Amino acid sequence: MSAHSQYLTIRTISFLPGWLQTRLSGEPAIVMDGQRLDPQVQLLRSIRRRRNAYGLVEPTIAAGRARYRFETQAFRGPMTPVAAVRDFEIPAPGGPRRARHYSPGVQAPLTVYLHGGGFVIGDLDTHDEPCRILCSAGRTHVVSIDYRLAPEHPFPAAVDDARAALAWAQANAASLGADAGRIGIGGDSAGANLATVAARFAAEEGSPPAAQLLIYPPTDGVTERPSYALFGTGFMLTTADREAFLHCYIDGTGVAKDDPRLAPLHARDLSGLPPTLVVTAGYDLLRDEGEAYGAALRAAGVAVRARRFPGLGHGFIHLTGVCGTARKAMRWIAHEWREVVEG
Repeated sequence: MSAHSQYLTIRTISFLPGWLQTRLSGEPAIVMDGQRLDPQVQLLRSIRRRRNAYGLVEPTIAAGRARYRFETQAFRGPMTPVAAVRDFEIPAPGGPRRARHYSPGVQAPLTVYLHGGGFVIGDLDTHDEPCRILCSAGRTHVVSIDYRLAPEHPFPAAVDDARAALAWAQANAASLGADAGRIGIGGDSAGANLATVAARFAAEEGSPPAAQLLIYPPTDGVTERPSYALFGTGFMLTTADREAFLHCYIDGTGVAKDDPRLAPLHARDLSGLPPTLVVTAGYDLLRDEGEAYGAALRAAGVAVRARRFPGLGHGFIHLTGVCGTARKAMRWIAHEWREVVEG
């Protein structure tokens, strides 16, 4: 089935009443940790499990990357219109990297966006629709970065590219028609990890971004937390997936799992970081460490806005075309982010 055909099928099912979606999933309503999984997400989870028994980088990394592209296109829906979209290249330590600029057509804050995918999968196309929503609903310029992926380019290649992208944006925002005084950095999952690591380096160097957007960020991975046991199997991101990603990203590099460049919750000082929006999902094994990071930032004196979407799981920003709750969540993120980055 093509991505378009799969989208049409799932889109049709998404209009069914919640009780019928739950019944079609083949399971009773899923309630865990005081939260009910959104019926549309429960049905999508069921469909995905029936047609795909593989982990996110199985049976091969190439297959995982291709499947991720397929699924993100199948679930995205019609593209959100923005004033202009342009691909170009920016300089980076390993050579030029592709970037994509989404313009709202007016001078506005600029967001450097780093896609998720465990440092291994994902690209500009897999995250095209979330960036479009950020641009349109949040009325911000967005520059999405195609940073180097592991295992071809292991740690710290992605960190170096993220830092270079932020520095480039700080030097060139005006040329994009953006407000050079309001440059934020953000991302989802692995991209959120890279965003906050790059922000901390920039702050230490005296040029912090205006704000940081962290959507279900991995920040620790060392400390055992309840969400690992609750949601480590049977949902979009599993413990096995996370271990496979980490294997690709750091094996052979000698970096410790609690290195702040990998686990930002272990940084000695978080006080210099900019205002932050932390978003987590109720059915996500990363939930607790993301919320712990928000609490640590707040304790360090950082202005933090945080929200958990209890009925959603990891990767919900890709479900905006087939899940009303995910679409509303992504639009809320865009609006809230604009307020945070404007200060």
